[in-house]
Amino acid sequence: MHSVVLIKQVPDTTEVRMDPKTGTLIRTGVPSIVNPYDVHALEEALALRDKYGGRVTVVTMGPPQAKEALRKCISFGADEAILLTDRAFAGSDTLSTSYILTQAVKKISEQHPVDLVLAGKQAIDGDTAQVGPGVATRLGFEQLTYVVKVEGVDLEKKEITVHRLLEEGREVIKTKLPALLTVVKEANSIRYGSLPHVMRAVRYDPPGWNQAFIGGDLTKMGLKGSPTNVKRIFPPPTRAPGEIIPGGKEDPAAAAALLVDKLTARGAVGGKGAAQ
Repeated sequence: MHSVVLIKQVPDTTEVRMDPKTGTLIRTGVPSIVNPYDVHALEEALALRDKYGGRVTVVTMGPPQAKEALRKCISFGADEAILLTDRAFAGSDTLSTSYILTQAVKKISEQHPVDLVLAGKQAIDGDTAQVGPGVATRLGFEQLTYVVKVEGVDLEKKEITVHRLLEEGREVIKTKLPALLTVVKEANSIRYGSLPHVMRAVRYDPPGWNQAFIGGDLTKMGLKGSPTNVKRIFPPPTRAPGEIIPGGKEDPAAAAALLVDKLTARGAVGGKGAAQ
């Protein structure tokens, strides 16, 4: 069974800073990580390979420095990693990104037919959860989102059974392969990379695939293929800290009276213009 895992290199959210003048992200000196949800998707693919055999290929789109994210995946045990990098891909929104990734999966399938595509449920920098379903739609694969458990795969019947995490419980679904899964963090625990895999990752140089190699329509890639674009990024305005009414434990009645007085003075309760 051949699984392709789609990952994204994202800024470490604990290190994100913004330029107050330009309103843009400060990326210089900011460490990047593999999108955490994508790591759980990778773990699920590796667990399926351990159980059923096959291979795991990891794909990401980004600048050359995204190779570090791919090496991290190799250290966990992925068989192969591919970097999609080209100036033609720059500025891609989720629609354009899903098109480029689809072209890559089709190219991979020419040598090793793909049974399963996995991705995290969303990226922590965009939070759209659109790329995975977009790829599934373009490939014509069955899509199973918010997967919390893969119950099993029947290789003879080409079927997969999964549990989806819903707001009010779980849904068990069986569908035909090939399929695309988006995985939630509750699906598994991330393994540690073994020494041989870590050593291989240090030496591994992921191949770079450009637009000419994967083919496709240039008008559907990058800014040309993106119906949406970000005009400005800015942090929310700083709010003043809240006021604490003292004496609530010692004299709650007096504290409550003081609170009402302050709310009344602001027009929040009582009087003309108060909230109804």
